Parts: sequence; structure tokens; C-alpha cells
Amino acid sequence: MRMSDRYRILVVDDETEHADAASEALRRVGYDVDTAYTGDEALSLIEKGSYDLVVTDLKLPDISGIEVLSTVRAGRPAPQVIVLTGYGSVESAVEAMQEGALTYLEKGAGLNLAELRETVRKALEGPRAQRPEAPRLEGVIGESAQMRRIARLVKSVAPTNATVLIVGESGTGKELIAQAIHEKSPRSDRPFVALNCAALSEGILESELFGHEKGSFTGAMSSRQGRFEYANGGTLFLDEVADMPPSTQVKLLRVLEYGEIFRVGSNEPVKVDVRLVAATNKELEKEVREGRFREDLYFRLKVVTLYLPPLREHKEDIDLLVNEFVREFSDEHAKNITGISPQALDVLRRYQWPGNVRELRNALESAVVVSPGGVLEAGDLPDYVQRGTQLALAAPKSPSVEPSDLAGMTLKEVERELIKSTLEKTDGNREEAARILGIGERTLYRKIKEYGLR
Repeated sequence: MRMSDRYRILVVDDETEHADAASEALRRVGYDVDTAYTGDEALSLIEKGSYDLVVTDLKLPDISGIEVLSTVRAGRPAPQVIVLTGYGSVESAVEAMQEGALTYLEKGAGLNLAELRETVRKALEGPRAQRPEAPRLEGVIGESAQMRRIARLVKSVAPTNATVLIVGESGTGKELIAQAIHEKSPRSDRPFVALNCAALSEGILESELFGHEKGSFTGAMSSRQGRFEYANGGTLFLDEVADMPPSTQVKLLRVLEYGEIFRVGSNEPVKVDVRLVAATNKELEKEVREGRFREDLYFRLKVVTLYLPPLREHKEDIDLLVNEFVREFSDEHAKNITGISPQALDVLRRYQWPGNVRELRNALESAVVVSPGGVLEAGDLPDYVQRGTQLALAAPKSPSVEPSDLAGMTLKEVERELIKSTLEKTDGNREEAARILGIGERTLYRKIKEYGLR
């Protein structure tokens, strides 16, 4: 499945073992899956986000599956619905289909996971499939569940004047998200102004933020507007806000409370109308606890908080990012790069990317520049990326259990170690592990939970 074709599915079932097994079976074949164990929980999830398909039990402890179905089908565009029913409840399933369900599956003593996967595949890829448009942001690349959630949040907060705090490691794209918020807001025709608080000394930072009057300090040969005045009517993005000196924090808090600034060297307030977006790669709660950041300012900044995950937490987006960056740099540097080899792509997927998307982007620019053209090969990638991947592959695995080690262990302990070793051998592929162990996927999933394996 191409990354751009990832579908979102909601599984609703009050029998947690069935719900978890079904969800895991669908995740294993590439779908993004959420799980709800009650009808109310399902309706809450449906209200917050769009789904391509809902798989729901008809018998729920709080509301009926028919009610879930009706709510789902009332949406626009309406996702497909597959209902689950026990033996002897075919009449209810027929009623559900009359209400708009695509089909039904009988659970009986247990759900047939292979049948579920095939039914879902046909529902999403067949002629009746209706996939809601995924939220997209200009300049922000990603189809993972995390990036889709961020896109939805940006679209929700952008039309408001709420202050936004963007949290994430360096290189995750915090400024891109700030720009997206500005571009989708009513302020988009006014300036977007960015300032890195960590790059300037205290005196220069205050002058940059609030401006200064002529003669207010040595070298102030004329009056000058600060970033707040320049951004009036628009958006001001303050990057690395945690590095702002305490005295400047006090002045920033006043701007947020009263909507006015004082130029350095002036006692006259200047009214400003600015939407503030701040960002940090630090844990602001810790900074507050340790006295380096004002608690009142922290609460004023975090009206809405957006967390940007590191690239290692959404590696499924690497293929999309690679394609985009290779195309961009191939054009920029006039190189005829026609694609990337599977070996090179495998190296990029295995590397941990401590510098996140920014590091990936820089690595691909380097690879494009040194490549003679044609297909980008693993050898074109920077040495540190290749070495980092080799080190990861050479890292010692958890030691497997030898037969001589089993003496003195209980049968349950032996079973736990066998399942653990098999999961390691299959790189966590539970479907393959179940096949090797000769047990059903649902049985394996239950034992994984029982033994605390993940």
C-alpha cells in the first residue's frame, strides 16, 4: 500500500479482546486504526476526526450499534460501515444494512480475522469506496496518524486568535506549522514575522521585539519599529521562547494581557494587534518548576498546545518526505535524479534521525549533489547516515533462550520466552509469529497481553 493511501478505521466493540485483536489485525496490513470499547467513546472519536471505515458491534453496553451507524452515515462524506453480530442476530444485521451498513460479519465464538481483512479491503478499494479527503497543509508533508491529527488541529485553531504553543524537538518543523496557522487564518494578508529568541542577547532581543527610540542606547541613531509593530494585524512567531530572559518575559506577558508595547527608551504605549505563536524544544513545565520561566506567561502561551513528534515516531512518512526532497533538490541543483534505490530507501528508514526532518532534508540535498544522476544509491548518502544504520544493525539483540536454560522454568515461563523470541525473530510481525507458533492471531494477542509483551 502506498503511504498516500493509508485509510483510517474505527473499531467499536465492548469485548476488549475482540476489539484489540481486530484492530491489531488491520494495523498489520497498513491501516491507521483507532479502537473504542463503548458507543459513547465511538461517537466522541467520530466527532473529533474523520474515518474511512467503521467496524462496529451491534451490541454495545450503553447505546446500540444502530445508533452509532446512524451517526456515522449522517456525516459528509459518510464512511462505510461494517457491522459485527453474534450467531442468531441476523435480523439485526439486516436492519443495519437497511440503515446503510455495507455488510455484516458474524463473530460467533470468535471473529475470523482473515475474513475481516478481506472484507475491509473490498470495502475501501471496491467501487463503493468513499474516502474522505485527508486534511493537508501547504508545505507540511505526511500521511501518518500523527501528521493528520496535527493538520486537523491547525485547521481548527487557525481561524481563531488563540495563542498557540508548538512543542517539539529541533528540526521537527515548528516554524512550518506556525506559517500554516497564519496562512489559514483571517490574518493571512498581513505579515508573518519570525524571531529566534535564543539567537539574541537580552538588550538586542528587547529592541527587536518592541523597537527603540533614537538615542535610547549607544548606537541607536534613529527610532525603529520592533517585530510586534511590524507584525501588527498579522502573526508573530517566537521560536525557542524558553530561552527568553526573565525581564523580557515580564514585558511579553504585558503585551499579551494589554495588547500594547513600549519601545525601549519610551514611556508612550503603542497599541498592537498581533496573534502570537511560540515554540520551544524544551519542557516548559520543568523550566517553570526550576524558576527559569514565568508560570503566568506559560499559561498565557499554552492556550492551545501542538506537539510535533520526532521523525523516529512517524517513520511511515519517510517515503513521502524522501520523494518530495529528492524532487526539490534535483530541480534546484539541475540534477537528473529519476528515483531512489530500494537499498538507499532502506538505509533512510533504518536511520534514527536525531535531527528529525531537517536532518533528513540536509542528508538528501547532500546525496543529490554528489550523485552522478539517475537513481539515487545508498552510496550517495552521507557517511554518517550509512554508519548510523550499520551500528543499529550491529546492535546486540536480546539473547534468545537456549534449551539448557529451560530447566527449572515453569511451562508458562517457557511459553512466554518462546513467544518473545518468535516476535523478535519476526521483527514484531504478529501474523507471522502466530503462523510459526501454530496458533491463531487472537490467541497470540491474548498471550502477549497476558505476559506483558509488547
